[in-house]
Amino acid sequence: MYYFLLTIFLASSIFAKTVPFSLIIDEPFNNALFDVTEDYDRSISAVGFIKPYKNTATKNDGVYTNAFDYLTSLSNSHSSALHLVKVNSDAEIAIRKSLNISQFTEGMGIVKTPQNGYIVGGNTLDGSLILAKLDADANLLFHKIFGTPKQDKMNKIVLMRDGGVLVVASSVTAKTTTDNLFKSGLGLSDIYLTRFSSSGEMLWSKKYGTPYDDSGVDAAEAQDGTIMLLGQINSENSKNPTLLRITQDGEKIWLFEIKGQKNTIAHKITKLRDNNFILSLSQMDATGKEQVRLVKVDLHQHILQDKTISTTYASVLYDIKESADGKLFGVGKVRDGYNTDALAMLFDDRFTMLNQEHYGSDAYDALHALVLLHNSQIAAVGVHTNTSSQESDMWVVKLNPDLTMAKVTKKEVIQPSTASKSSDIYTQLLSLLKDEIDAKKIALHKDLSIDIIDKNLYFEKGEFVLSAKQKEFLQKFGAKLLSFLEKNKQLITTLEVSGHTSSEWGTTDFSQRYLGNADLSMKRSFSTMSHLFGLQNQERQKWLSEILKGSGLSFSKKVTAQESEDMEKSRRVSFKILL
Repeated sequence: MYYFLLTIFLASSIFAKTVPFSLIIDEPFNNALFDVTEDYDRSISAVGFIKPYKNTATKNDGVYTNAFDYLTSLSNSHSSALHLVKVNSDAEIAIRKSLNISQFTEGMGIVKTPQNGYIVGGNTLDGSLILAKLDADANLLFHKIFGTPKQDKMNKIVLMRDGGVLVVASSVTAKTTTDNLFKSGLGLSDIYLTRFSSSGEMLWSKKYGTPYDDSGVDAAEAQDGTIMLLGQINSENSKNPTLLRITQDGEKIWLFEIKGQKNTIAHKITKLRDNNFILSLSQMDATGKEQVRLVKVDLHQHILQDKTISTTYASVLYDIKESADGKLFGVGKVRDGYNTDALAMLFDDRFTMLNQEHYGSDAYDALHALVLLHNSQIAAVGVHTNTSSQESDMWVVKLNPDLTMAKVTKKEVIQPSTASKSSDIYTQLLSLLKDEIDAKKIALHKDLSIDIIDKNLYFEKGEFVLSAKQKEFLQKFGAKLLSFLEKNKQLITTLEVSGHTSSEWGTTDFSQRYLGNADLSMKRSFSTMSHLFGLQNQERQKWLSEILKGSGLSFSKKVTAQESEDMEKSRRVSFKILL
């Protein structure tokens, strides 16, 4: 099921409306959110970056003695800034602030302090790392810039049990013994860890790696205080995750490489309730598509579970968390044949996929991080792309435990005539389609959706090719409906054609049943759309290309009667008119 983002501008009277909890924060240029946490007041706070524009038209009287100082002055005028967003339970922005720190680029991590403040971190333009402490109103208390003499890049901030934080980063290897972080045998880039106390004091800073290119991805603290570090090793012939266990003081206990048949990329490590750990990886399949791979490991280098989740489209989970009942929630992105959508997946403790949902527009959308909220809902943040401008925006969503989009009640302003327009269209359609309604071929609803209810017009099991009876019906029905809609085209924004299936598929595996039926439902939608489209003249086809949309809903809207699924009635297409 796909959730499309819609902004409606209406005026006049006020009424309460339930809308999806989906907040898009639009700023000039490209922006994104990378991490999220829940505040003690039950609001949601996230960190990322924006690109504030500063007018530099005024002449600078400064004298630059070298090109680097001049370039720095330019970057300070146009560079990215760490941005913190706090969103309340009504999907309204409570706080928005950028850190006014020279050369700041991306904000990569956020954790809470006991005072309801924040510790945030990220990267500077010159390749250093930055850690900042903020109060509850996102005011800067202090910040530290640190790193190696070479280029460093932060990936995660991990909150430790002592109230301090562990910064997980990557660093270009310093090929000189004057670098006190240098370790003999490290490669071109290395894992770089720094631990801070709760007061902001740097406790230690160390590098780890192999003779190849290594990068730090994420870390998790074990019950005994040791640290499990997830890294990535890239050599000339392969790409594989590494798992490193270190002491509280950063001393290496063991390191091993997690290999796969194809290149594998590391994304997330999460501690589970049983003191084991789950790794979210992505692995190339035989066709070159990324697929989600979940691995469960213990503290002693044992792989307890290892499963690749094969799906129709290329999929990646950037974050994964365990709920109190042992279920696993993950968010990331999915790439189909046309665009990239945000992805959410739900698994049981054996890594069996229970559900998945896609969200987004017709461009690029992704969710980078999630937090499980106190009420079992999920808050996730990432990036949404505006199809009209191609610029990425910050995005905050809230999901229910079944992965449907959470709802929030908003006070909306509408024109008094809007509701009456829908009612008027409904009344006219009742008259126009009276023969089809009386013959029990269709059912027309007040939300302007139309269901086919004639058993002769349902699809056979597994079929998507239109029968002669279906084509005959669509020709007569389509002629009436499309002529009416074209006459009222100033009111019509969309005509949706949705394909549906029953839940059967010849297997008990949920993933195979859902994805197989998703593909079948899309084919049913397409065959119906293409038949209707092909019957029209070129002028009407051009208009239809602007309003006609197809979707495949698998068995998410299956027909039930007396709590039992009606397989036959579920194999159908439906229509919906949007004003």
